[in-house]
Amino acid sequence: MEFLLNHTDEKQILNNIHNHQSVKNPKILLCFSHLRWDFVYQRPQHLLSRFSKDYTVFFFEEPVFDSPGDPSLTFLLRADNLWVVVPHLPTGTPWEKSNQVSKRLLDNLLAGHDLNTYIFWYYTPMALSFSSHLKPSFIVYDCMDELSNFKFAPPELRANEAELFNKADIVFTGGHSLYEAKKNKHKNIFPFPSSIDKSHFEQARQIEAEPEDQQNIPHPRLGFYGVIDERFDIDLISKMAVKKPEWHFVLLGPVVKIDQSTLPDLPNVHFLGSKSYNDLPAYLSGWDVALIPFLLNEATRYISPTKTPEYLSAGVPVISTPIQDVVSPYGEEGLVKIAGTDQEFIDAAEELLNMDIATFLPVADAFLSKQSWTLTFEKMKERISQTLNTNTILN
Repeated sequence: MEFLLNHTDEKQILNNIHNHQSVKNPKILLCFSHLRWDFVYQRPQHLLSRFSKDYTVFFFEEPVFDSPGDPSLTFLLRADNLWVVVPHLPTGTPWEKSNQVSKRLLDNLLAGHDLNTYIFWYYTPMALSFSSHLKPSFIVYDCMDELSNFKFAPPELRANEAELFNKADIVFTGGHSLYEAKKNKHKNIFPFPSSIDKSHFEQARQIEAEPEDQQNIPHPRLGFYGVIDERFDIDLISKMAVKKPEWHFVLLGPVVKIDQSTLPDLPNVHFLGSKSYNDLPAYLSGWDVALIPFLLNEATRYISPTKTPEYLSAGVPVISTPIQDVVSPYGEEGLVKIAGTDQEFIDAAEELLNMDIATFLPVADAFLSKQSWTLTFEKMKERISQTLNTNTILN
C-alpha cells in the first residue's frame, strides 16, 4: 500500500505507535539507507523484515526528485510494522540543497516526539548530513560495504563515516574482511557476514517448470544474478562465451553505473533483466553452474556476496573469482571453486559439469546448517540488547 501523506497524517501514524515507550526498551527503528527497498532484496530487507517483528520499522530512503510541488513523503507499507519512507523533492532541486530539504522533512516528521523511543539504524553515513543533529536513544551502524570505494562515491563519505563511528553505540560489518579493516575504529564492533534463507532457495531443487524467458536457452547454463555494475567482470564473461560457444551464460539483474554498450553482444550471453527475489529459485533450478565473476578492485575488496550461500542452498555448484570473503571460508572448505582467469573458470566449470552433485550436496548442506538470516538477526538483537542494558546502567 502507498500513501501520500500530509503533515497531519504523518503525525497520526507516529502518534499511534508512540505510547508507553522507554529508554531501556525502544520500540521504533528508523533506518537510513542508500539502497531502495524495492530494488534488490538483500541484507537490509532480510534483517529489517525480521526486526519489524519487535519494532515498528521506518526505512527512510534517499530522495526522489519528482515532485511537481512542495516536498513530501510517501509511506509504503511493505509488511506489518514496516514502512518505507520516500522523500519526494521538487524536480530540479540542486543536490547540494537536497539535504536541507530532507532535514526539514525529517524534523517535521519527528517534531514533538521523544527520540528516547527510537533506534537509528544507518546503512549510509551520508544520512548524517540531514540527521546528525538528532539524538535517539541508540545508534546502530550496519556497515555492509566499503561505500567510499564504490564508483561515484561522494567525497565527504569518509568524513561522515568517521563521525558515525563516533556516534554509534554498536557497529556491525557485512563480512570478516571488512571487520578486520574497521575493528580499530570502534570499541563495540562485530562481524556478521552474508547469510541465507535456506528454505527459500532450497525450492530450486524441486522446481520443474522454469520461467518462460529461460526455458528455451540450451544447456549447459552458467548463471549469475545480482547488480551488474563496476564490480562485474564483463571481459571475463565475454572471453568465456567466445571460447565456449556451446555454453550459455544467463545474467539476471539491473545494469547500473556502467555503459550498457560495453556488455557482450553474443548469441550465448543472455541478459534477462531484473527478477524478483521470489522468482530466483525458479531460475536457479535450471542452472548447471553458478558464477560470481567479480573484478578484484577497491569496490570488491571487502564484499561478502550474499549469493554465495544462496547458490549453494539451491544445489548449484559455484565458481568465484578470489574475493576474500568467498575464499575464506567457502573456497577453503572446498565448497566453491576459485578461479582468476577465463581459462581457470572454464577448467573449473568443466570439472563441475562432470561432478556427481549427489555427493556434493550433503557437504554443502552440512556447512550451511550453521547459518541463517534468522540466526544472524537473533545474534544482532542480543548484541543490541546487551549494549542497551550496559548503557542504561552507565547512565
